Amino acid sequence: MIVRTVIVDDSPTMRRLIATMLRRDPDILVIGEADGVESARQLIRDLNPDVVTLDVEMPGMNGLDFLERIMRLRPMPVVMVSTLTAHGADVTLRALELGAVDYFPKPTGPIEDLLRTDDGSLASKVRDAARTCVQARARRRASTMPPQLNFNGNGFLIGIGASTGGVEALLEVLSGFPANCPPTVVVQHMPGTFTQQFANRLDQQCLPTVEIARQDAFLQPGHVYIAPGGERHLTLRSPERPFCSLREGETVSGHRPSVDMLFRSIAKIAGGRAVGVLLTGMGADGAAGLLEMRTSGCVTIAQDKSTSVVFGMPRIAIEMEAANHVVPLGRIAAKAIELCSA
Repeated sequence: MIVRTVIVDDSPTMRRLIATMLRRDPDILVIGEADGVESARQLIRDLNPDVVTLDVEMPGMNGLDFLERIMRLRPMPVVMVSTLTAHGADVTLRALELGAVDYFPKPTGPIEDLLRTDDGSLASKVRDAARTCVQARARRRASTMPPQLNFNGNGFLIGIGASTGGVEALLEVLSGFPANCPPTVVVQHMPGTFTQQFANRLDQQCLPTVEIARQDAFLQPGHVYIAPGGERHLTLRSPERPFCSLREGETVSGHRPSVDMLFRSIAKIAGGRAVGVLLTGMGADGAAGLLEMRTSGCVTIAQDKSTSVVFGMPRIAIEMEAANHVVPLGRIAAKAIELCSA
């Protein structure tokens, strides 16, 4: 499959760099470059690309406003090009909430050095973006359930794993949780630069308290614990009073933190008193761990194909018969809370 790509960036140097990086991949064809929103709009209309790379900050209409318009009028895979500053992380998270598939850290330095050290990650993100289902975002919004406000817990905890498409998916799930929700632990694949801003955004928009998981923090009802990105695995210890354990180690299933590591630890300590949820994502991380949770007596949920931006991780779990329930994204919160209700 040849991925026809349009580059949108107001910097001629950055457009040249991105185009050169993408043209190194024989499966990617750069069919147009735009220096702003007006020219980008015309190129998208005329060329109908498979993927757009979009700068976050541009003169005139900024990248976020343009992205929101794209997703409303002509949904398509978009990879944001962002700086990894605190501000850049917050803006990029907002782009992912709006429907961008992925992001790429805007490189800095001499262009010759950047090309020499290019590892093909941008090309890989563009190829992956071309295989995503951006229409899933529009379909799932119609089925979102309001939070259950009179929740009475049965002592269960919840574990959630997500990757590509997970920023928006997690916002949708957690915004459906009541303020006194079961203790919930989350692994979302993202760099450590982003996770604090991600937790802050979720905390502002959801009823439970959302925070970064800390070493030896005991799980409490009404709290959601997000694994810090890129450094250590998040696992749970102690069946009597579960607490967070942040462990160093090699990547597992290609990731650190790994959903498999979290789910396996829940399977060992929960005694079946837990719900596992595997959301949209590329690859297979979490599928084997979800199976271990189901085998141990826990109840497990996989996001369905129609609402997944990337039906990778949940598809593998379903094929392995790791999921008790296959549920559209907009109904996952209600289902998980139902299973944790007295």
